[in-house]
Amino acid sequence: MLPPRRPLPRRFFARDTVTVARELVGCTLWAAAGGRTCAGRIVESEAYLDERDPASHAARGRTERNAVMFGPAAVVYVYLIYGLHYCLNLVTEAEGRAGAVLVRALEPLVGLESMRERCGSARDAGLCAGPGRLCRALGIDLAWNGLPLGDRTSRPVQPDRDVRVWVAAGRAPARLAAGPRVGIRHAAARPFRFCDADSASLSRRPVAEGF
Repeated sequence: MLPPRRPLPRRFFARDTVTVARELVGCTLWAAAGGRTCAGRIVESEAYLDERDPASHAARGRTERNAVMFGPAAVVYVYLIYGLHYCLNLVTEAEGRAGAVLVRALEPLVGLESMRERCGSARDAGLCAGPGRLCRALGIDLAWNGLPLGDRTSRPVQPDRDVRVWVAAGRAPARLAAGPRVGIRHAAARPFRFCDADSASLSRRPVAEGF
């Protein structure tokens, strides 16, 4: 049985970033590129705020790079880290106020053959365990940046590549864990990382206090 496909409304994302990050765990992320459709259950997310959050790209205000974070909500924000890995974020908050949720890990549900092809020999549970691996499995790169969420509001980003991405309802976790974000120096103790504590597809096991 396929997971739900109907996109969540824009108002789901146009809310407090931490709330959205928490409620995204268990939802289904769908991505289609080059005629191939993949989907996975979101099992790990991280919230990044505006100027109040020194770990956020928006900490120093609006720039050309982070402009997508300032709205509207329900838009994809993609960036490259270490010159190697893409990271998928979903924009939140009212327009004009920065906020985004980093999708850190998925449990693969649909399109596993395509994911395996893109990622090589990774075990299925680990195909999307980590933001870089997730983007590689789904075929996401900088061309997706600024793409509106929703299968009816998508736009082609390249003449030969029809790209779509959206989030649908899913299965809420039995145990939702919250704790510090991963791999950051500033505001490292803030409990802005959320995950399904029972998932085998997490980028990192919940070992911190409060998990």
